[in-house]
Amino acid sequence: MGAALGSNPEHPALVLASTSPRRRELLARIGIEPARIAAPDIDESPLKGELPRRYVARLAEAKARAVERAAGEVVLAGDTTVAVGRRILEKPSDEADLRRMLALLSGRRHHVWSGVCVVDAAGKVRVRVADTIVAFKVLSASEIDWYVASGEGMGKAGGYAIQGRAEIFVRFLSGSHSNVVGLPLFETRSLLSAAGVPLG
Repeated sequence: MGAALGSNPEHPALVLASTSPRRRELLARIGIEPARIAAPDIDESPLKGELPRRYVARLAEAKARAVERAAGEVVLAGDTTVAVGRRILEKPSDEADLRRMLALLSGRRHHVWSGVCVVDAAGKVRVRVADTIVAFKVLSASEIDWYVASGEGMGKAGGYAIQGRAEIFVRFLSGSHSNVVGLPLFETRSLLSAAGVPLG
């Protein structure tokens, strides 16, 4: 893992506006360790009629702006959601909601959308969006029961974690795998490079 970035203006300190361990692990894959972690406090409810692409872009920017940025700091924020058509699948509220989501995803394709926002040391805001198509096999009742019982899907957009047990349900994937995990690394690296963050 790369060293944490300091406050040298030529090497701006990176603030990760997320407490997600998955996003920190993904950054570590490309040798980046945030100088600090901040938890943005925003309303993540979709707006009426809001499309998934606009939703994740809006939330990523809102999260980045919600974090206080000191001089010489660059803020990185992301938001990921699962969508079936125009329907946004947020984190399941309970096991019944999780079962509903899995039944909806069973045997069909869906989109995983991620918005990534970087606010550089000068305050310039840059946003990019990634889209990955994922298709699940047809899930049997026993498979849904097994996955719900694992507890893995709670707290995850769309009710599943591709980096865990749910990977065995995926029969097709087109696009960025890291996007489905929670942070598209291609887009993230591009934005950090544009913001002057030194990369390995």
